[in-house]
Amino acid sequence: MNPSASRPEIEGLSISVVVYRPDRAQLASTLASLSVACEILHASRPGLPVELCLVDNGGLPDVSAALEALRNRRVACTILSGHGNVGYGRGHNLAIDRSASRYHLVLNPDIDQDPQALREALDFLDSHADAGLLAPWIGDEHGRQQFLCRRYPALFDLLLRGFLPAPLRGLFARRLARYEMRDQINDCDIAWDPPIVSGCFMLFRTHVLKQLKGFDARYFLYFEDYDLSLRAHDVTRVVYVPAVRALHHGGGAARKGSAHIRMFMLSAYKFFNRFGWKWL
Repeated sequence: MNPSASRPEIEGLSISVVVYRPDRAQLASTLASLSVACEILHASRPGLPVELCLVDNGGLPDVSAALEALRNRRVACTILSGHGNVGYGRGHNLAIDRSASRYHLVLNPDIDQDPQALREALDFLDSHADAGLLAPWIGDEHGRQQFLCRRYPALFDLLLRGFLPAPLRGLFARRLARYEMRDQINDCDIAWDPPIVSGCFMLFRTHVLKQLKGFDARYFLYFEDYDLSLRAHDVTRVVYVPAVRALHHGGGAARKGSAHIRMFMLSAYKFFNRFGWKWL
């Protein structure tokens, strides 16, 4: 039985973070930035229930100090473990099934968010009832903007962006800029309905996420956020809000070795089979 089936939706925010053998220092940094953001959120919304579900797909290091800091800032913390490495999307679904909050944040373990991020995000959703999925401005570890909103990709776009050496990408700069929506995405303007947004930080109205039945479990890793983004447009509006800010320390599949390249290609095959192949 769905654990939340008999629980009415309540005002509040739930957050899920899925980990598999994470870097301890980076995970601690992610939880520390979340703790500060929750403190500022509570300052503007006293008594707001906030809960974190840390989903352990394997290899969770000791982050008890970081979790204690969150609890001291009135964030309820739960660790889900013992299910094995079920994949990124299925891991988040374990937490989504338990959630009865109004909003749910899907968060990567390599994200450091701005202290004002959660307050800005919830304020925006509270004032825009038509928005059901919010994506933030994302920067890299040097503060340079990462363009993680995307148009529907051709296979060629994915190969260029994921595997072409950086010095050669300049030959296809105009094409990649279009794929990355650089004509619409910047650090100051809200952009409505980008086709695809990144799974590293996805803030949903929980009822929308449950209507979509969360992530498609057929993807073990990669493209589950592309899939969920495209399906979200069927039931709600998606919005990019640059006032909500975070830094992303993750790397692409090509930089993580052959196993990740294989998973990337397998998930790409599933994605294009479902939504339609576009080669060039």
